[in-house]
Amino acid sequence: MADLTLARRIAKYACELSSDDMPEQVTTCVRRRFLDSLACILGAYGAGPVNAAVAMAARTPQPSSSVFGTSLRTTPELAAFANGIMVRFLDYNDGYMGLEPGHPSDNIPACLALAEAEGATGSELIAAIVIAYEIQMRLQDAASLNKRGWDHVNYLNVSVAAAASRLLKLDEAQTEQAINIALSAHLAMRQVRSGCLSDWKGCSAANAARNALFAANLARHGMTGPAPVFEGEMGLFKQVTGEFALDVDSFGSRENGRFAILRSLTKTFPTNGELHTAVWAGIDLRSRIVDLDAIESIHIETSEFNRRVLADTPEKWRPRTRETADHSLPYNVARALLDGDITLDSYATEQICDPRAIALMSRTTVSEDPALTKLFPQRLANRVSVTLASGETLSSEMLSGPGSLETPMGDEDFERKFRSMATPHISRSAQDRVLDFVANLACQTDYVPLFAAMSLQR
Repeated sequence: MADLTLARRIAKYACELSSDDMPEQVTTCVRRRFLDSLACILGAYGAGPVNAAVAMAARTPQPSSSVFGTSLRTTPELAAFANGIMVRFLDYNDGYMGLEPGHPSDNIPACLALAEAEGATGSELIAAIVIAYEIQMRLQDAASLNKRGWDHVNYLNVSVAAAASRLLKLDEAQTEQAINIALSAHLAMRQVRSGCLSDWKGCSAANAARNALFAANLARHGMTGPAPVFEGEMGLFKQVTGEFALDVDSFGSRENGRFAILRSLTKTFPTNGELHTAVWAGIDLRSRIVDLDAIESIHIETSEFNRRVLADTPEKWRPRTRETADHSLPYNVARALLDGDITLDSYATEQICDPRAIALMSRTTVSEDPALTKLFPQRLANRVSVTLASGETLSSEMLSGPGSLETPMGDEDFERKFRSMATPHISRSAQDRVLDFVANLACQTDYVPLFAAMSLQR
């Protein structure tokens, strides 16, 4: 395949991966990521950005794809956008850290919206999700975007375009064009995650997915896109990422069993994944400190990435929005010390403005430890040290935590997370129906029961 463009090689993988012989370990992982995404969706009901997207979808009624929490049906693109924002809003969905960070479950709402519109089976949906994870995560392994000022969601242009093409049953040539259109036309800037973060932080991925669905549908009707989109003189390599290698032949298959989705990570806290171990360290220290007023200083040692991304601007040291607070290393450590936990309430306005948290952040310093950088991204490690008024210094170093590859979440953990998010919004019997639907996802042929069970109680 050396003479084929990279877009064509990716298209070939998306078209040829068999849905009939997917390993059980992989389908189990898809079900878990699917349920995890539903938990995040429920926790986002009523959020401002979600309401805006739902209002937008309501202006374009169409009997194609459903919007969670409502009785609305709209276009696949608008449903993917609204539902995608719900998955991403809390920063509680899964993640993966290669050379570039990202959240591969951002692909799931787009795949679901198109599967519903096209009448795809559950097994076809699972295959599309596996393809999307594979492509996004392999691209994350291949090249950094954030160091060059671009947002990680640009890789969703490729992954969703390929997965959507699979659900639309496009051939290799059409799928290549879908990738060409999606990637060339929709490049997102990293400014979305810099400074004071706005609503768009949780919308950027959903927008990329929306655009990729549109691109795939254009390719379905014969539209072609700029090529070669990766290797061209004005393509991604020369203009955005720099040249990188992507061995598509090594992508996950039944033969090699190396499916990327099995390396994705899940979250026990509704916050940035790279700082989870700092939260665990803060919780550990909280249990060892009798009097929090005795804290003289806090020092966080972390990786180069965390220092550059999570403690980089004045806004991260005095957050004023939820979006900024959940990406602030000093804020999350302060809240972990104060509360012994990080929950949805940790990002309420009164908590962000809490004088105690502000005081702790003012006594906090952050530095890179080259040893922790060397562990990154295989280990998302952090070390937190607290010096007390007595002069005593307490330290806690966490190399990994629950949701990592070393200590993955199991079925009971995902069910607990789902029910925790669901209880304020839907009944116990509705929760049971959702769990049963997901447990039998491969056998599903109708998605209406899922959306009905996820509808808000009246």
